[in-house]
Amino acid sequence: MKALQIAASGMSAQQMRVDVVSNNLANMSTTGYNARRADFADLHYQQLARPGSISAADGSMLPTGVQIGLGVRPAAVSVVLAQGPLAQTGGDLDVAIDGKGYIEVVMPGGGAGYTRDGALKRTGDGLIVNSDGYQVAPGITIPEDARALAINADGEVYAYFNNQVQPTLLGQLSLVGFTNEKGLEAIGSNLFL
Repeated sequence: MKALQIAASGMSAQQMRVDVVSNNLANMSTTGYNARRADFADLHYQQLARPGSISAADGSMLPTGVQIGLGVRPAAVSVVLAQGPLAQTGGDLDVAIDGKGYIEVVMPGGGAGYTRDGALKRTGDGLIVNSDGYQVAPGITIPEDARALAINADGEVYAYFNNQVQPTLLGQLSLVGFTNEKGLEAIGSNLFL
């Protein structure tokens, strides 16, 4: 009966692995998505004979002992943090993060959320938001009469106006770094807490 339980723990673990792979496939074209990996650990071992115990009437000793594993369990589903491919989109507010860091957004309750999805938009009021409409910190508003926008490598947002030769600095997007990026909680829509 124990053999069936051990095999069932392996099937359950493999089902989780297939679920994780399926999620990765479903999101392979999602901007800013980082693949996940299922990690497993072995369960307890039953020790039938200890190393060094007497194994026969002649007094010979077992050099390794006898241990039987009791199965496997899921240990974690971790994020594989890797730089994705950068692609030119032509969008005036689309940004890409080259290296580490997250864009901070203001969640509906006022708390902070974080994303690597750089497909930014502008609201009817000119506020820079992410694809879900959450305000990108620090809250940069684009004036209605701006004819063009530019964001440089430092995250500085510039607006070009008809009556000016030089662009006007509207603000600067900032990146947030974390000591334990894998410890961020994914909440969907490319957002982490």
